[in-house]
Order: sequence, then structure tokens, then C-alpha cells
Amino acid sequence: MSTIDAIAHDTQYSEPVDEIAAALAFHNGDVRATIGMLIEDCRHLREQLALTQIAMSIGFTRGWTPSFERDAITRRD
Repeated sequence: MSTIDAIAHDTQYSEPVDEIAAALAFHNGDVRATIGMLIEDCRHLREQLALTQIAMSIGFTRGWTPSFERDAITRRD
């Protein structure tokens, strides 16, 4: 089984992934690097959202427009 097949199999048939632990593991446990990457990802996605908002017509989405802010911020304790 190739590495990609193994990853796809594990993803499909495994327990839910702890996304926080996975993000930290990707950066070898470096909390500052993990947070920095997430902030950069948010910045990139906001830029992409802005471009999408400019490019799409209101008729395309039947009046819906994207929002840059979430309706409610939820905290995990």
C-alpha cells in the first residue's frame, strides 16, 4: 500500500482527528509557529474572500453575500 493510500485509508476509517494536536504536531509542538501559521491562513482566506466578494454578482448567489466576521465566536474551554 502506498503512503497516500495508507493516509487515505487512515483518514477514512480512523477515529476523529484532534485537529489541535495535529496542528501542533505539524510544527513539532511549537505553539508560536502553530499560531503564526493559523493567523497567516486566516489572512490568506480573508484576502480570497475579498476577491470572491468583488468578483461575484448578487444574482449569482440570490442575494447572499459573504461575511468577513463570524456570527458568534465560540470558545473551547
